[in-house]
Amino acid sequence: MAGQMASGLHWVQNSPALLSKRDGQQDPEAVNHFRRKLKYFFMNPCDKFRARGRKPWKLTLQILKICLITIQLVSFGLSNQMMVTFKAENLMAFRHLFLKGYSDHDVDSYAVYTKSEVYDHIDFIIQQYLNLGNLTAGNHAYETSGGVVMPLSLCQQFYRKSAIFPANESFHIDPHIETECTDIYPLQPLTAKANQQVNLTLDFKRLLSVNVYLKLKAINLQTVRHHELPDCYVFSITITFSNKAHSGRVRITLDNDVGINECKDWTVTGAADRTILSLLLFDFLIILACLGSLVLCVRSVTTGIQLQSEYAVFYQSHRGKKVTWSDRMEFVNGWYILIIISDSLTISGSILKMAIQTKNLTNYDECSILLGTGTMLVWTGVLRYLGFFQKYNILILTLRAAFPNVVRFCCCAAMIYLGYCFCGWIVLGPYHRKFETLNTVSECLFSLINGDDMFRTFREMRQKSELVWLFGRVYLYSFASLFIYMVLSLFIALITDTYETIKQQQQGGVQQSELQAFIAECNDPPSSGRYRDTPTLCFPCCCQRVDGPEKLLDC
Repeated sequence: MAGQMASGLHWVQNSPALLSKRDGQQDPEAVNHFRRKLKYFFMNPCDKFRARGRKPWKLTLQILKICLITIQLVSFGLSNQMMVTFKAENLMAFRHLFLKGYSDHDVDSYAVYTKSEVYDHIDFIIQQYLNLGNLTAGNHAYETSGGVVMPLSLCQQFYRKSAIFPANESFHIDPHIETECTDIYPLQPLTAKANQQVNLTLDFKRLLSVNVYLKLKAINLQTVRHHELPDCYVFSITITFSNKAHSGRVRITLDNDVGINECKDWTVTGAADRTILSLLLFDFLIILACLGSLVLCVRSVTTGIQLQSEYAVFYQSHRGKKVTWSDRMEFVNGWYILIIISDSLTISGSILKMAIQTKNLTNYDECSILLGTGTMLVWTGVLRYLGFFQKYNILILTLRAAFPNVVRFCCCAAMIYLGYCFCGWIVLGPYHRKFETLNTVSECLFSLINGDDMFRTFREMRQKSELVWLFGRVYLYSFASLFIYMVLSLFIALITDTYETIKQQQQGGVQQSELQAFIAECNDPPSSGRYRDTPTLCFPCCCQRVDGPEKLLDC
């Protein structure tokens, strides 16, 4: 490592542009040579083409990559949407199939209130499960293990001991929870009431919950029409009768945990294998394009870091002081780093997508996050090329200049925002459904800042307590007034002030940094032909001194 650092420093110190003094006198030609090299580095692709005739490979590759990645994202998005729709429709079907008298608007309010209703609903679930083959309109089937059909499990949780006497305002309870389960196999039909046949007895004084566990299988056949192999699904259904509050209201919920597996034996008559192969080749082409873009951007970032080191030594020898941090960061192109991250995410997502298409993996969510984020970043990277035009560049300059102040402003505003979140959750949570959790509180307050759903938030405040109702009014009015009329206005003013400052600088001349002023002294236009003699930067290990101090071997 020490040897590599020494060789790198020797390369920097012996670069032709740094040989600025000969016999105690400054060499103007070496300085101009180095100045042209810096100017060429910061040129846009069009000027670089005029200067050396270098083709804009990164620009061409980015345009091609944007088209390919967008097509890939749309194709996978349709496949992912079919998967999510299939899961959602099955969940809705299971609720109508196993919950007695269920309707779509009863998701949060579905409950029973008497003992007989609890027994009737449990019996209904068991009977529906036993007659599944004759009832379901889908291709659902029982889960099997080793050729044996898996049973429906009926479990109840209750306190170990409980003696409650509300009339005397006394109770004796052992809070340890015990669980009892009964298995019911679908191949053993029940002739009488199911709860009587399985000897189900519920002690509602001790009962906490009744959980019904069952597993079903299905195949998503709609993907065949889109030239994709179907997936096999395993639905782990849990139906819960919650009596934890012992309030007389037993809430019933149905949750569905979905597992996606590769189908073991399948045949698709007339399947277009070439279509699946073409999709894999298309994904492979995207991986190659992203790899090429990744290599080019990494090379550009490395070149910038090397040139930064060379400029630091040059500046130290001429001015006798160190280069400022802002000038050093000019050599690090953030757009290239953004593209490197985008390419890495797209390559990972494409590999995962190929595994999903060949049914080796079923990680749809992870793949969609990788591809979606990669596509977002690659489209954001287009702003780099728009920034070469002055009218478009003002947006980028405004965002970059305002970013530090915006971060500091948001940190201050976040303290007030979090205070309102905690206060709303603890005070209004029991009385308003939008304040039940910290997550919903944050979502509700953020919506209020944007003026969304404001009337309904005020209206849904329950008037159970006059004190809380009055506090809620003061809370909501003060939050809306503070954040909409003050915080949000100051935030917009901060951006607007930065925009006006940048606009005035462009009209009256931008104040140049020392690096920009040094480069501006080079009056050679890109088409002068003098840049063709400027050697490109290369790695220290690839460079040698030949034929005098001003020539380098190209890598």
